[in-house]
Amino acid sequence: MSVLSQADIDTLLNENPEWKLESGKLVRDWTFKDFVQAMAFVNRVAELAEAAGHHPDIDIRYNQVRLGLISHDSGGITLRDSKMAVRLGRELH
Repeated sequence: MSVLSQADIDTLLNENPEWKLESGKLVRDWTFKDFVQAMAFVNRVAELAEAAGHHPDIDIRYNQVRLGLISHDSGGITLRDSKMAVRLGRELH
């Protein structure tokens, strides 16, 4: 799968302002009441990711979760990452 152009990434970020570009990845942060809620969220992410066959990088710090999307096999952000970012934003608000 080919890497998105910077213009495509800019459009994605404009349409999904909760996401940002950081170190070549699409990243988004969520904060929850406590660790249990953060882990419930991560489990929901895992279900969606497994169904899509595309798994985000997940960083958990007590009640904070950061997701990172990049297609390592393609060397950058692809349409697969873009679709996953939109889906996660839509289904996990």
